[in-house]
Amino acid sequence: MKELLQLFAVFAKIGAFTFGGGYAMLPILQREIVEKRQWATEEELMDYYAIGQCTPGVIAVNTATFVGGKRKGIPGAVCASLGVVLPSVVIITVIAACIQNFQHIQAVQWAFDGIRAAVVALIISAVLKLGKKSIVDVATALICLIVTVLSVVTNLSPAIFVAAAALCGLLLKGGKRDAASA
Repeated sequence: MKELLQLFAVFAKIGAFTFGGGYAMLPILQREIVEKRQWATEEELMDYYAIGQCTPGVIAVNTATFVGGKRKGIPGAVCASLGVVLPSVVIITVIAACIQNFQHIQAVQWAFDGIRAAVVALIISAVLKLGKKSIVDVATALICLIVTVLSVVTNLSPAIFVAAAALCGLLLKGGKRDAASA
């Protein structure tokens, strides 16, 4: 029971302090789940994140579900998922009730400009940190480059990119292993 409450509390903290959506939570997930608590490795977190993009639902909830499930099975998945969602529901409800009264104020608009800029910086930081572990050779660098370019110039679903990258990884890396063992 203690670990279930801890899963809820940690993911509630993540949910409460993540602005900017699922991508913005990467640095916090990395710090809280990988570095502080060792509930998952960086590789596992990246796998959860990639799968979370391919499955229906919000990336943050999907990732919380995977981590919670790894720690404590279905009860852990439920606690982590509820933890990450609850702060957002409360915050959105409060903001929705108040935003009409304040959105015209220039200082509020400036504050949101600053928040959006900070979110971009946090995403870039997380990408650079995770890229060091994920881009390990020419093949993975090429996959990263191609997916980056295609995601900018097309409107394809992230699920297509992840599935295609998995296939490329199998073909490029699997082909090398088969050739080496022959």
